[in-house]
Amino acid sequence: MEKGLVIKSSGSRYKVLNSTGEVIECSIKGKFRMNDIRTTNPLSVGDNVLFEYGTGTDTCVISDLLPRRNYIIRKSSNLSKQSQILAANIDQAFLMATIVSPETRIEFIDRFLASAEAYRINAKIIFNKTDLYNPDDLMKMEYLVSLYEKIGYQCFRISVQDEVNIAVLRDVLKGKTSLIAGNSGVGKTSLLNLLDPSLNLKVEEISGYHKQGKHTTTFSELHIMPFGGYIIDSPGIRGFGVIDMAKEEIYHFFPEIFRVSKNCRFYNCIHLEEPGCAVRKAVDDGEIDALRYRSYLNMLENGDSKYR
Repeated sequence: MEKGLVIKSSGSRYKVLNSTGEVIECSIKGKFRMNDIRTTNPLSVGDNVLFEYGTGTDTCVISDLLPRRNYIIRKSSNLSKQSQILAANIDQAFLMATIVSPETRIEFIDRFLASAEAYRINAKIIFNKTDLYNPDDLMKMEYLVSLYEKIGYQCFRISVQDEVNIAVLRDVLKGKTSLIAGNSGVGKTSLLNLLDPSLNLKVEEISGYHKQGKHTTTFSELHIMPFGGYIIDSPGIRGFGVIDMAKEEIYHFFPEIFRVSKNCRFYNCIHLEEPGCAVRKAVDDGEIDALRYRSYLNMLENGDSKYR
């Protein structure tokens, strides 16, 4: 029995990095796959596992999943399952966003951030394609950067095309296990190629008609960075549905709302129409951004539905 790290998941097959740095092709024990798995993927990139070698050349089998330090999850588009684990055992999660080509909706950003908060993962935001932005786009980006940094989320303004602020981002990635997620077409794969040109990952242009990206990454994969650390590249996400959040606890995952909620008249206030609600007063007074409150209401009303 040997310990390994799952670096790629492609359905029923897994690539596992062993203790000597060799990549091993593995399958998973049938019994293991049937153990009350509520996700589309019983194992995720970033998982630590135990596996054993068989007698043949293609018979390495994963027999056990070691305890996870953390993971980030979203509601799956596969209705027969409940959820999809994007990555496990990560130090930080980056949401890559764009103001145009395509536009990343603020509700999508907030759902990602709320999920990261729920699983105690340090989340950051990368705004890419600054080379494309007109003055109005730049103004919107600066507004969002100000909004999220005030809450406590570190933001990066980059251009993969012009290689702007890549060195700053590289320093934050160095020596850590990081997930990079986002809508299709925001530039995740291009960023990885820039950080490590030897990867030579396939990149496609976004659709000119729909202004949406094409899925160039089919399965999540962990890449070892030449400057130290790991980056997990996830497939482009068109919708991000939150999961396992009771309505009365959703506000816990909006840090600025949670802080103010301690001043509400009722301990079980969910900040809708209750008298003495400090959160609604803070929205009216501009202390809590109205867009963030709208995202909270959207999650409250629509539960675990996906938001593009």
